[in-house]
Amino acid sequence: MRVAEPTGRLRRLFFPGGRWFYGWNIVAAAGGLQMLAGMLWMQSYGAYVVLLQEEFGWSKTLIAAAFALTRIESGILGPIQGWLVDRYGPKLILSIGTCMFGLGFMWFSRVDSLLEFYLAFGFIAVGSSLGGFATVMVAIVNWFNRHRSKAVAWSQLGYSVGGMAVPLVVLALEAWGWRATAFLSGVVVLILGLPMAQVVRHRPGPFGELPDGEVISESEGPKQVVARDLSARQAMATSAFWLISFGHASALLTVSAMMVHLVAHLSEGLGYSLAAAAVMVTVVTGSQMVGQLLGGYLGDRFDKRYLSVACMAAHAGALVGMAYASETWQVVFYAVTHGLAWGIRGPLMVALRADYFGAAAFGTIMGFSSLIVMLGMSLGPIIAGLMADASGNYESGFTVLAAAAFLGGFCFLFAKPPERS
Repeated sequence: MRVAEPTGRLRRLFFPGGRWFYGWNIVAAAGGLQMLAGMLWMQSYGAYVVLLQEEFGWSKTLIAAAFALTRIESGILGPIQGWLVDRYGPKLILSIGTCMFGLGFMWFSRVDSLLEFYLAFGFIAVGSSLGGFATVMVAIVNWFNRHRSKAVAWSQLGYSVGGMAVPLVVLALEAWGWRATAFLSGVVVLILGLPMAQVVRHRPGPFGELPDGEVISESEGPKQVVARDLSARQAMATSAFWLISFGHASALLTVSAMMVHLVAHLSEGLGYSLAAAAVMVTVVTGSQMVGQLLGGYLGDRFDKRYLSVACMAAHAGALVGMAYASETWQVVFYAVTHGLAWGIRGPLMVALRADYFGAAAFGTIMGFSSLIVMLGMSLGPIIAGLMADASGNYESGFTVLAAAAFLGGFCFLFAKPPERS
């Protein structure tokens, strides 16, 4: 039986010019790579924290510092990574990064000291960065223009799916231990990640395509005047570059604190089992998935700055609420709020920069921005961990980070589009 072809908006979206647009293959591959990172490392790290504390007796601060150092390492790598992706294309960089990511997990499965733990996680961090988000986003912003927010959002659904699968990782941790689970994670990354990396292409032009799959005949000419893309140097000379970067960093104060400490907060502060705390991670990521769909839709229709400001307020409220929650319904409510804010804001961070600065040097621009953004990913867990070690709970640490995130919302409010004529 012949399957009916899509009509209306879906046809224009996926089959512009009457044929399937290859850009959506890149979105799918990007989603798969981010799913592996989300499930096996970024969002399951909180579960590893509990088990590493039990085996080695390391403090929350020391374990959170490992996560923070990997974020610093990735941030410092950002400008070099961005230049490499702009110069050599994402496929090669993704392949190298995926190999490092998988081998890093195998190394991590054999660590016996704090130094080895830090080194292995640093290796994983470099691999995850080269083989993940920043690299695939360069391809997506080049392949999409009008549908950029949707494409970014749908690719990031992979990260949410990975987060929802964290309970499976927790089951493996409880059944086989963290060492066997880490080694198996490395094998999965190599088997699944490397083929997906081969799907990603840098720009549509060499393949006879245009962004969004548009078909423009010679007689029609260009439909609109295309704004000039800015170089990395030109972008960094604008106030918008710095405001977006600091706003993004302040958002990640809440994201990283939740990512590293939510499981510990729920298990130690509220008496949740490890499995029950992992379910709340699933609630966060399930809500994030819904938020990403909303963010993709809203970001292509409304002012991304104001949407970002609203998300920052929601981030701050959710973190404060989680700090003082005492009932299960409160934990669920704030987990959902945080997940929605994270999901809606996520694709806007990529699309807003591409709208403001263009796609030509996007990798390098994102790379230099990451030097600032990594401050949020690194400082959030450390601040929360230090204050928790000192006070015995996460209330004061989460409150301080929430206040910083709320103030960061003003960065987006004042980030006006630069001149690109």
